[in-house]
Amino acid sequence: MVSLEDVYHVAKLSKIEVNEDEARKFRDEFEKILEYFNLLDEAPESEPMYHVLELINVFREDSPKICLTQNEALMNTRHKEEGYFKGPKVME
Repeated sequence: MVSLEDVYHVAKLSKIEVNEDEARKFRDEFEKILEYFNLLDEAPESEPMYHVLELINVFREDSPKICLTQNEALMNTRHKEEGYFKGPKVME
């Protein structure tokens, strides 16, 4: 199925040099890979499986709750400025 010329072509595209022994070895490996793909083609088709386990999303209902005020959120930090958290400068 795979010729030595095919191997040399792939090697050229990959920008690698191969000698004749390596090319024969790669040809054999390419043929094994293609044989495996042929086996996959023969596998029965079924519905697509997105995950091997049957998962169910567990979303809670989005409902409004009481949250912290700005002052309560900043109460336990020393690094604040003008009502916001202050972090280190990351861009100059």
